[in-house]
Parts: sequence; C-alpha cells; structure tokens
Amino acid sequence: MNSEFIEALDQICKDKGIPKDTMFEAIEAALVSAYKKNYGTAQNVKVKMDRETGDVKVYAQKTVVENVYNDLFEISLEDAQKLSKKYQVGDVVDIEVTPKSFGRIAAQNAKQVVVQRIREAERGIVYEDFLSKESEIVTGIVERIERKNVLVDLGKAEATLTPNEQIPNETYNHGDRIKVYIVEVKKTTKGPQILISRSHPGLVKRLFEMEVPELQQGIVEIRSISREPGSRTKMAVYTKDENVDPVGSCVGYKGARVQAVVNELKGEKIDIVKWSSKPQEFVTNALSPAKVLSIDIDEKEKIARVVVPDYQLSLAIGKEGQNVRLAAKLTGWKIDITSESASKS
Repeated sequence: MNSEFIEALDQICKDKGIPKDTMFEAIEAALVSAYKKNYGTAQNVKVKMDRETGDVKVYAQKTVVENVYNDLFEISLEDAQKLSKKYQVGDVVDIEVTPKSFGRIAAQNAKQVVVQRIREAERGIVYEDFLSKESEIVTGIVERIERKNVLVDLGKAEATLTPNEQIPNETYNHGDRIKVYIVEVKKTTKGPQILISRSHPGLVKRLFEMEVPELQQGIVEIRSISREPGSRTKMAVYTKDENVDPVGSCVGYKGARVQAVVNELKGEKIDIVKWSSKPQEFVTNALSPAKVLSIDIDEKEKIARVVVPDYQLSLAIGKEGQNVRLAAKLTGWKIDITSESASKS
C-alpha cells in the first residue's frame, strides 16, 4: 500500500459520499480476516493502516498476566515491562507481527473492500432516491418480459411489474415507455427492491395531479378512489372554495384533462363525482350516471337503501354489478338498490 492508494481512496470517499474512517475501519477488519486465513493463527490480532501513507501493520494483542498459561493470548508482566514500564496486570499489549509478504495480501483485500463499499454506497444512494419517490409516478422503459413479469428499467434501477400489478389485457413490448406507481421500496442485500404498479388506485390519483393544476395547488382534493383496473374507476373530489367546481376542474375543458388520464390507462372509464360529508348525497353522487329517486340510510348497519326508476335499474347496478360495487367501495357504505315498482309492492 502507498500514498497513491490513499489519494485514490480520498477521492472515492469524496465522490461516493462514504466517510473516510468507515472505509479504513472496513479495510482493517477485512485485513484481520485475511491475516488469520493466510497465516493460520488463533491469536487476537488487530491491523492498523496509516491514514497518511497507507502502511499496514499487524499487531498481536496479548493480556498482561502474572503467570502465562497460553502465550498466544498472554504475556508476562516482566516481558511486558521490557517493552514499556507503564504496563500493569490486565493491560493489553500490542506486539507487531507483520509478515514480510503481507503487503501483497493487504493490497488485494483492500481493493476488494473498496469495490464492495462503493457498491454498497451506490445501492444506498439508489435506495434513498427511490424511497423518496414512494407513492409517486415514475416513467420506465420495458426491458423484457419473463414468465408474465414485466421488467422495467427505471434508470438507476430495475423493477418488476408482476401480473397482479398489471392492468388486465394491457400489452407490454420491449422499448415501451410506461408510467408506473411506486408502491414500496425495500432494502435488500442485492440492492433496493422496488415494487411498482399499473393497477394501484394511487396511479390514477397521481395522473390526475399531473393534469389538474387545482389538485397541485390544493384547491381541489381527491377524497377517495375505487378502481377495477382496465375497466372502470370512480373518484370522489372536494373543494372548500365555493367558486370552484371540483368535478369540472378534473374533467377539464371539453374533457381534455380526464381524457389524458384515460389515454394513459388505455381507455379505462373514469367517473368523477362530488364528495360530500352527507351520506345520502355522497351515495347518490357515487351511483352516477344513474338517477336516484330516494335513499334511506341505516347508520348502525352502514347500509344505504336506494330506489331508482325502473328504466335506470340496470344502469345503477352496472354490468355484472360493477357500478354499485365501485360506488360502495368509494363511499364505504353497503348499497342495496331497488327499482321504483319493486319498492311499492
């Protein structure tokens, strides 16, 4: 090891944001293992690397005792005081045992540690970067498809879009640019594991925030979303500002804002309704586009019993019950729908 190595180490630590002492401690710990492995010793040893010159020295550590029973770990008080009068029983003495050939082994191991620490630091930087993007949208490029999993290049890292997180019937091809929602970022020994989704309701929320300035400014809020990916989404919006139409803000002029989101979601239908703190009003809005004649609320059971015109019954329930199912999820109320004629019989 030499001063050139120390200069290079200084630069690496600066570039990668790794504390210099952390790097030296890691190298010294690795050199202890290398010494024991190469010289087959059971001694207690420590390795010190000079922070200025890079010189490496190995020291056997021995405890000062009155009577020596194991000279690998112990040194007599008499022998210790030959080295320095300051030593007393119970002290630990460092005795240099650096082998002549240790420089080559040290250089090799130091290099391995530096490479490993750089890799760990880079993983840490990527982890922190993506952790700050949890619950956000990022754009990635489809790399390849493996057993229905879509591998997406996010720039500094790769993430897997699993079948459960894909939009049903959406096709992905190599080179496609797609927007994905970061659900969670986990730290693993192989680097950050980034869980992404195209089916998460949060994707719809973030897409609207990108399109609607009133949402970005906090004038309009998205209070709840219920979604059946690839098919239909219901979104409840609210504003405190009486001069602002929250639904109109999200729909946009001639439907431009909502259409931009629909296009990104490959044609998924989106119903935007007005949120209300009054259950009757909120459930009525949530069942849109169906018209509601009357609604009876059971607060205890949290059931909303709704009556609709006969010709609106199938619209209120929706294809395969989708409209009422999404409305129930959006409002948090169980919804029972009855036609006008059935309610009178």
